[in-house]
Amino acid sequence: MSGDAKTLLVTGGSRGIGRAVALLAGERGWRVAVNYAQDEAAAAQTVATIEAAGGEAFSVRADVAREADILAMFAAVDARWARLDGLVNNAGVVDVPARVDEMSVERLSRMFAINITGSFLCAREAVKRMSTRHGGKGGAIVNLSSAAASLGSPGQYVDYAASKGAIDTMTVGLAREVAAEGVRVNAVRPGIIDTDIHASGGLPDRVAQMRDMVPMKREGTALEVAHAILYLLSDEASYSTGAVLDVTGGR
Repeated sequence: MSGDAKTLLVTGGSRGIGRAVALLAGERGWRVAVNYAQDEAAAAQTVATIEAAGGEAFSVRADVAREADILAMFAAVDARWARLDGLVNNAGVVDVPARVDEMSVERLSRMFAINITGSFLCAREAVKRMSTRHGGKGGAIVNLSSAAASLGSPGQYVDYAASKGAIDTMTVGLAREVAAEGVRVNAVRPGIIDTDIHASGGLPDRVAQMRDMVPMKREGTALEVAHAILYLLSDEASYSTGAVLDVTGGR
């Protein structure tokens, strides 16, 4: 692969949507840093799949709820490639279904530390490397929102929905802040997607239960979301910033 190939950091890149993004980016010539928090084997498998197809990738462990981990992750990308052209802020969590009047401060602190603060800090570090104000050559950030941001997820994940609403607002504000500095910032808002995030939130059958509520009458795939993300990262979206693209089957 050419030494001047663009480089991409995907947080939460070892599974689900993040893995799909990493694999598709590798196919399209990006060098990919695959972040993971715990599952080293899954991250290694993602890297191996990219490399087997002729791409270049490496894995880097970091818990995005920890600033020190984030700084070390970006330093690892610096050391490996000395440039950063794209960031996909994908790492995020849900929790078990609960009403707001049942939520603990520990649950809320974890949710917001990973989904909001982690995304802000990763965006901060990316801007420091991409922005012409900081000597960079420009780049693109894509944040992962959710249809929950507009639906609210009552009785299940109001905290998760609120965290993704914050991502929508951050996307628009940051996009306008760095628009004249060569950095584009957009978001995708997935709906019901067939990944294991539902099981991690205690609802392994949620996709099947929600299918008929989607106007298209089917769930989406991680690859369908990845295609939207790769479009927003690409030069084909060169005049798009501050956009939030729904990938929801019409929901």
